[in-house]
Amino acid sequence: MARVYLLANALPGKERYIRDTLRGTKGVVNADIVTGVYDLAAILEAKDINDIFNKILKDIRKTKGITRTETFVAVE
Repeated sequence: MARVYLLANALPGKERYIRDTLRGTKGVVNADIVTGVYDLAAILEAKDINDIFNKILKDIRKTKGITRTETFVAVE
């Protein structure tokens, strides 16, 4: 099982919409609005890391209101 921590920035006022969209996305274990440099944090899991990166590139980064993402691959 592969896991990635994703941090994202959002346009002002779009945080809840993006959080709810992420929560409804297959492979997203959890998504929350956070304080600090980033606006949202999400945990993604899949069979392998390529599945996660495909999900990020094909679905998540196309979510309206996301301006930037940064991913951190969990190492076990």
